[in-house]
Amino acid sequence: MNPASQLIDEKLLTAPPTPSPAPVDRVSRIRFQTSHWDLDPATTFLNHGSYGAVPRAVLEAQNRMRARMEREPVRFYKVDLERLTDGVREVLGAFLNCDPSSIAPVPNATMGIASIFSSTDFKAGDEILLTDHEYQSGINELERLAKTAGVKVVFARVPFPIQSPEQVFDAVMAAVTPRTKLAMISQITSGSSLIFPVGRIVPALKQKGIEVIVDGAHGPGQIPVDLKELDPTYYVGSLHKWMSAPKGTAFLQVCKEKQANFRPVYLSSRANKVRHDRELFLRDFDYHGTLDYSGFLVVPEAIAYLGRLLPGGWSELMRRNHDLIVKGREIVTKAIGAEISCPDNMLGTMASIILPEPPQNMKGRASLYDDPLQDALIHNHGVVAPIWRVGGNDRRIVRISAQAYNTLDQYETLAAALVKELQAEGSLTGTAQRKAG
Repeated sequence: MNPASQLIDEKLLTAPPTPSPAPVDRVSRIRFQTSHWDLDPATTFLNHGSYGAVPRAVLEAQNRMRARMEREPVRFYKVDLERLTDGVREVLGAFLNCDPSSIAPVPNATMGIASIFSSTDFKAGDEILLTDHEYQSGINELERLAKTAGVKVVFARVPFPIQSPEQVFDAVMAAVTPRTKLAMISQITSGSSLIFPVGRIVPALKQKGIEVIVDGAHGPGQIPVDLKELDPTYYVGSLHKWMSAPKGTAFLQVCKEKQANFRPVYLSSRANKVRHDRELFLRDFDYHGTLDYSGFLVVPEAIAYLGRLLPGGWSELMRRNHDLIVKGREIVTKAIGAEISCPDNMLGTMASIILPEPPQNMKGRASLYDDPLQDALIHNHGVVAPIWRVGGNDRRIVRISAQAYNTLDQYETLAAALVKELQAEGSLTGTAQRKAG
């Protein structure tokens, strides 16, 4: 492969941003946010973790890539797509410290996981190990696999709240049996927002002959990711979340020894063509059919853009967002009298805060979002933060995110809104209300 700069032969960004200090208050936040994002400045947006938010300049770059596709669609799909995709692989490989030829573009992490399952030779009775904090789409794929292939899904029970990363490691290793063939472990859990010690778990499992999928949907951009050091069998990552790339962008990284027999979960019309100039693994994932590939092709623009937002680049951005989420969590937990769910070193740039349960007569209410409390936060206060149930103990939580456009006053807004709505719900009473007061 050639360097990406030689492959992406049209300038996409008008100009990289001039680095500036991160916003610290409402005035500087609105100025900073409206300079870079199209998010509604009247909304307190604390949910970057779900769908991300694409900087305006990256969207403009995507539109230029789409225009290029529409000018010469046949050339774009038949000639340009492969070399442009290789350019993205080069940039991603450098960012993640991995071999670019091990990267497979996929529309989302779930398709990557499904491709792993479909390419693995399972036998009836094989066990697949995961924790009870994993994302539901992966669990859904496993449940389907259990029905069709006769495998057994084994859950390691990870406590929540949790005191240390060692509890995760111990729970995972205690669930290993001689039948464990494959394990799927989140790098950062979606619902409970916990950084799992995959740096210890991966080698410990591989030493036992177990293949390991690291679900890194929330990894890249939230914490530094070094895939050469981590060395999993497979790694799946989202790019639309903390990398702020356009929606529908993700990747799958497959170790060299698995690539020869690895195929996507579905094959395109080009899958049977014989070529000696390009590995089948690359060709299979270059082209999934007549899709809009413009989002993936401007991932280098997203990486470059976020890397220039703050004077210290990506390192400062991740460190600043982590510090902000720690302070934001403290504000919210104190306001509602909640317990701390994990130590600070298990947080990246998200945090999940345990909420009191609603009264029995309030359960089962219809809602537009995942919980009526989330509806109330949005409609009554303009605050966007998901309310979910996570972990084996099914605790109700609010998850908060921190990105460059967030400031501390927004967590104070959330805290005040939660106190008001929990009191209206009737769940912030007794001891919890005295703590909040």
